[in-house]
Amino acid sequence: MENYTCCFFGHRTINETDELRTKLTDTIEKLITDEKVDTFLFGSKSEFDRLCLKLVTKLKEKYPHVKRIYVRAEFPYINDDYMAYLLKSYDDTYYPEKLIGSGKAAYVERNYEMIRASKYCIVYYYDEFKFPTANKSGTKIALDYAVKKNREVILI
Repeated sequence: MENYTCCFFGHRTINETDELRTKLTDTIEKLITDEKVDTFLFGSKSEFDRLCLKLVTKLKEKYPHVKRIYVRAEFPYINDDYMAYLLKSYDDTYYPEKLIGSGKAAYVERNYEMIRASKYCIVYYYDEFKFPTANKSGTKIALDYAVKKNREVILI
């Protein structure tokens, strides 16, 4: 069975430019049209996640079949009010059972879950030579895992 899912992860802060928005929009649209990607998985806590959600939401006007799924790293059980709030921005949300009891590793484990569920990973990653702390980041950990799992990684 083919996997038509793409996840996003990247550093918390980004340099949002017209060039970045255009490159991301073109990349996402190409996945929808050429690779038949119809499901996009999002985490939280970063400017990159927010930008990607905004761009996929805009593309959803043209491709209404695509789904935006929020993969929670917190709150395994949510009430109806919080669910309704999330469904204003996403088509669905879930909390991976594997995260229960993961503590501080919840965000790393959540990223692993999204990578395992995806064929494509769009990653916003700083060059570790320009930013020496980048190689210790959660983004670097997730990127290494995606490569290890042979996902199609698109570096932005």
